[in-house]
Amino acid sequence: MHQDYRIAVIRELRDQQVRFAPRVKRLEQAERAERLLSELDLSREYPYEFIYFRVTDYRPEENCRKLVRGEDAAHDLRLFVEDVTDSLNLRVEEAPEPVHTVEDLSRMFNVSTKTISRWRDQGLVSRRFVCDGRKRVGFLHSSVERFVARNRDRVRRGERFSQLSEDERTEIIERARRTAATGVNLSEVSRQVASALGRSIETIRYTLKNHDRRHPEQAVFPD
Repeated sequence: MHQDYRIAVIRELRDQQVRFAPRVKRLEQAERAERLLSELDLSREYPYEFIYFRVTDYRPEENCRKLVRGEDAAHDLRLFVEDVTDSLNLRVEEAPEPVHTVEDLSRMFNVSTKTISRWRDQGLVSRRFVCDGRKRVGFLHSSVERFVARNRDRVRRGERFSQLSEDERTEIIERARRTAATGVNLSEVSRQVASALGRSIETIRYTLKNHDRRHPEQAVFPD
């Protein structure tokens, strides 16, 4: 369990839920905490009662007028999700959607595992799953998508786009053009091409947009 919470009452909430909340309730609270984290304005202050209610769906029994900074709340909610899921001993097979490891994300985004660690500090929500008999950090696919949607510039800077050779760029454009001809949109084209070539969706999306901007007469998705 993490010890580096910034807000004592959120750490206390973690302790209470891990000890006393039913398994189903803990899983639900992890999901609620992640949803709240994605909505926070890091520059704002929030009443702790609001944080408590959003996570537990109950009002706190004791009146707590404490205000917490959005940045600190986001930091602690990420730890809360990981700690609560750690207490569940969830097998990776029980996850309702694909689960990615740190190494998976490193390959998907063509970044180092240290970059993935930095992204976790910057809001990428992780959980803990039992995989092959031991606990491992994992990321729900929806958690990754949520982080990318809120941090496109950061993800784009982190990816090593320079590793794309000219042949690889050409293959991306050609595959995308064939896929787009079936009538699907940019997001779906990016997903399919990324899956086929083992690249991240953001790499494909960025490559296509860059190509269309530089070569409007040959654009895959003309304006």
